[in-house]
Amino acid sequence: MSDILRAQDLHVNFYTKDGEVKAVNGVSFSLQAGSILCLVGESGAGKSTTALALLGLLPKAARGPSGSVHFDGLDLLSVDQQTLRRIRGKEISMIPQEPRASLNPILTVGTQVEEQILAHTDLSKKNANRLALDMLRDVGLPDPKNILKQYPFQLSGGMCQRVMLSMALALRPRVLIADEPTSSLDVTLQAEILRRLKDTCRELNSSMLLITHDMGIVAQMADEVAVMYAGSIVESADVQTLFRYPQHPYMYGLFQSLPRLDRPGRRFEPIRGNPPDLMNLPGQCPFLPRCSKAISKCRLEPMPVLDEVEPGHKVACYNTLDYDWMNGDDEG
Repeated sequence: MSDILRAQDLHVNFYTKDGEVKAVNGVSFSLQAGSILCLVGESGAGKSTTALALLGLLPKAARGPSGSVHFDGLDLLSVDQQTLRRIRGKEISMIPQEPRASLNPILTVGTQVEEQILAHTDLSKKNANRLALDMLRDVGLPDPKNILKQYPFQLSGGMCQRVMLSMALALRPRVLIADEPTSSLDVTLQAEILRRLKDTCRELNSSMLLITHDMGIVAQMADEVAVMYAGSIVESADVQTLFRYPQHPYMYGLFQSLPRLDRPGRRFEPIRGNPPDLMNLPGQCPFLPRCSKAISKCRLEPMPVLDEVEPGHKVACYNTLDYDWMNGDDEG
């Protein structure tokens, strides 16, 4: 499959009164046409900042982004704002992390969904209203006519999330960026939203960049996975390879901390320590202070590059592991 979106050497820093925060450090990844790429990592890893950088939505305190983001033959970091606005919302849509905060509290749902449609099409207001009704119905909202008349504060968190989903999908985007789309929902609604996202992407042959910290969601949704730690991608592979043969010590640590139904007596092994201060990143691997597999080279050499250890499997590590997590073989 060909790449539809490709980020290369993406950097984003933030200036604060306390210093410069290095939020995204040389991130590179490719999203293939028709596939789902999960960008996974703990809070503060730089996942959401990466997503905002792709679409030129960074706050004013940000410096950057630098690097390149190629979509449909264009570098989105170099195009003018008019071109970027044309692409954003139509060709590439985003579901933000906080749906209620992303909706205008003083405008009705109908006004906001219709504005999204009218901004990118030549439809009449009547036809835009009809499409808005269809989209609300498609995402499973009951009584869409009534919901169009309501304000965001009158809706539950799950309903607001579905409204955002309807807005993102209304124009049949080629790429969908979903930032923790189920973080505020209960388990039942999570499953429904994820199913709708996956089904819709398959129906439209759209690609999706899905941001999450939940490995269960990764297993359910992903074709490919890129793992972020302290602003850098430390491992990437297809989901089956990553789950069975994690080769970076950070991924090994994450899997060791997960419960397993096939081994009820197994002891959890949390990753000890804390992520590094992004204002004072070490010159070496950012995982070094927490890594139980570090060798002398890790302490002497700069941050390792993301290198291909086998076709399609990349790892940024000087001491990659040989480990079959599914069978519980010891790492080498």
